[in-house]
Amino acid sequence: MTKKRPLGLPSAKLIVVAALTGLTAGAVAVYVKRMGSGNTDAPVVAASGECAASKAKADALKPFLKGEIATMAAVDQPRSIPLSFKGEGGKDLTLADFKGKSLLLNLWATWCVPCRKEMPALDHLEKAKGGADFEVVAVNIDTGSDEKPKAFLTETGITSLGYYRDASMGVFNTVKKEGLAIGLPATLLFDAEGCLTAAMNGPAEWAGADAQALVDQAVKLK
Repeated sequence: MTKKRPLGLPSAKLIVVAALTGLTAGAVAVYVKRMGSGNTDAPVVAASGECAASKAKADALKPFLKGEIATMAAVDQPRSIPLSFKGEGGKDLTLADFKGKSLLLNLWATWCVPCRKEMPALDHLEKAKGGADFEVVAVNIDTGSDEKPKAFLTETGITSLGYYRDASMGVFNTVKKEGLAIGLPATLLFDAEGCLTAAMNGPAEWAGADAQALVDQAVKLK
């Protein structure tokens, strides 16, 4: 039996599920669906000293990466990633501002159809599990003003998620350089120390029982 491929990507078979043109970003977003398991050719990044203890946490998440969130995979080497974005009112934020919480960080855009479809599920997950120990941090990467993303969230009835933005797309480019994103949506799971423990490309049913069980385990490990 072969090892599950990190990030939920196949080793040989890729099905292109969507190719979406960003109206303002001027980019094409493509995500893939995992069809099987296999080894990855991506370089292994050694865990930094501050994240060495998170390896056991990543391993303990593996039994929970199944069903509706089976395309998410635990990372072999947890590490910190220098991500920065804006919060409500344009406040500058980094992952250090969330230390003490487990985070499900999701990158999305209004021009990404699968992103739009999964936002209500992410909102549901935040409503059900968000608090002092966990937060869904959905970072919008539309370029331009706040008008379009805020209008979309209002029209869709998103009320539980915090408002996070990066109009420069720098947060996406950083995640891409880390080998963790090939398009949108992309979702990363960080422990309470700010260390990456699992990641995936493509949408998932975040409102379901599998996602909630994963969050419960992540919070338990913290």
